[in-house]
Amino acid sequence: MATAPQTETASAVGTISQILANFADELTYDDIPADVRERAKYLILDAVGIAMASTRYPFADAILAGIQAVGEPGDLPVIGLKDRLGMRDAVLMNGVLVHGLDYDDTHMESVVHATAVTMPAALVVAAREGASGRDLLTAYIVGMEAAIRIGEAPKVGFHQRGYHATGVVGHFASSLVAGKLLGLGAAQLAAAQGIAGSTAMASMEFVEDGAWNKRIHPGWAGVAGIMAAGQAKHGFVAPDRPYEGRYGIFKTHLADLDKDADYDAVTDRLGTRWAVVESAIKPYPSCHFTHAIADSALALRERHGIEADNIARVRALIPEDTVPVIAEPVANKKRPASDYDAKFSTHFITAACFERGKFGLAELEDEALNDPKILTLADKVEFEIDPKSEFPRYFSGGMVVTTKDGGEFVHHERINRGAGERALSGDEIVAKFTDNALMAASAEKAEAVKELVLGLDGSDAKSLAEGLAAD
Repeated sequence: MATAPQTETASAVGTISQILANFADELTYDDIPADVRERAKYLILDAVGIAMASTRYPFADAILAGIQAVGEPGDLPVIGLKDRLGMRDAVLMNGVLVHGLDYDDTHMESVVHATAVTMPAALVVAAREGASGRDLLTAYIVGMEAAIRIGEAPKVGFHQRGYHATGVVGHFASSLVAGKLLGLGAAQLAAAQGIAGSTAMASMEFVEDGAWNKRIHPGWAGVAGIMAAGQAKHGFVAPDRPYEGRYGIFKTHLADLDKDADYDAVTDRLGTRWAVVESAIKPYPSCHFTHAIADSALALRERHGIEADNIARVRALIPEDTVPVIAEPVANKKRPASDYDAKFSTHFITAACFERGKFGLAELEDEALNDPKILTLADKVEFEIDPKSEFPRYFSGGMVVTTKDGGEFVHHERINRGAGERALSGDEIVAKFTDNALMAASAEKAEAVKELVLGLDGSDAKSLAEGLAAD
């Protein structure tokens, strides 16, 4: 097992949790490069727009009702809603809204939706504590660095073992976010991670039947992280090695895959390489593994004028490690039982792109899920392992289409749109935010929210939280 290295911001070499704690304790707003802070605000803006759109879907009302049925009264605002909740309930609900449409950012190598975990925790705790916008942004970036890096170490091993990586790493990241905003010192921040190690669990059984569990994983991780930080602040005695220990998260969750884990990845160049800017913003409201497939289908449709009813066969080329998530069981993928099921279906997304010429939220409505033309084409889609895949660095993918008149057309996406050198620009992110926000708010409200988020480092957290709530 590798020994965690010294970092420029850490006070001393130690366990992984100690090095992360030192980083969180010492990091200031001014330590963060201006371009990193700017990109972080655009990531938050994207998340806020998605949360606002999510309020228009039945799952939001149902989950909110479940929270209120067992929760205590509170006065903290929730993104896009008029309801007020207590701190932990507000974090949970905000996490549900950000992640509920599977439209939020993803870090390619860690396969972690880091903003869905860290932003709700940072927003709510900062608002409750009366923190500045700068403090909120700094805590958010601390959490992003932790979540992404912890997710990178297993090399997609969490997913291979049936764990939703976001829901696992989010417990640790949120403990650091909350701990920093609550004023914990380095020793307490390390203890908070030790406590979080006992709650970090997120099953991927939802891929079998389109269940809603994934929607609550980020918010629940935020709740657990806040609880861990609160306990650590008051002297809770916690394990020292929640990551690399004999019963640490890597060994227990990865089992035999632990031998392939890179423990050094968690702390390597911490404070000099900013992982937060590597998070990819989604152009499609589906599992990020499917985006190269969607782009390939749309490119072939546009470039060659391929009509859905002239397709004889489609071979979708996907990374081998993504097969259990987006391609199997085949019967489920060809006939998704719900919108959430469809988000993880190579077969359905391919067919919808060819039939509709796009893949947006409308293609996840019941009308599309039951469209006989889409379903007929889905039956003609097969998957194969992509021989040119660069997964997990990029979520590569491609497609080979055979038409009824004997034509064969090929397209491959080495880098999925939204990632790496194909990252969405600020203007593109604003356009996506506006489209999502307008599903639930007026143009005036959407513009006001945009200005609040992009100007948050000149404001305070409470004003931001209040401005994000429904009028």
